[in-house]
Amino acid sequence: MEVDETTVRRIARLARIEVTDEEAASLKGELSGILQWVEQLEEVNTDNVEPMTRVVPIALKQRDDVVTDGEKVEDVIANAPMSEDNFYVVPTVIE
Repeated sequence: MEVDETTVRRIARLARIEVTDEEAASLKGELSGILQWVEQLEEVNTDNVEPMTRVVPIALKQRDDVVTDGEKVEDVIANAPMSEDNFYVVPTVIE
């Protein structure tokens, strides 16, 4: 797939970067090369390849999804400069 200079400028505008005429010409070739490489990847047959997240298969450790308060309220509140009834007290910013 060939990318024209109009497409390069549109991509630059969407990415919010300023591109000079020389840079646009250079990026035109680079983006075309990237898209040609992606087209080559599409030709690879991956029908018998299992999806994987890592090289070595590992089962993730799971825990029960239980809602708790962490049972460390006093430890957490101890870090606050001011607290009241197990809540942080924040000074008024806007009156």
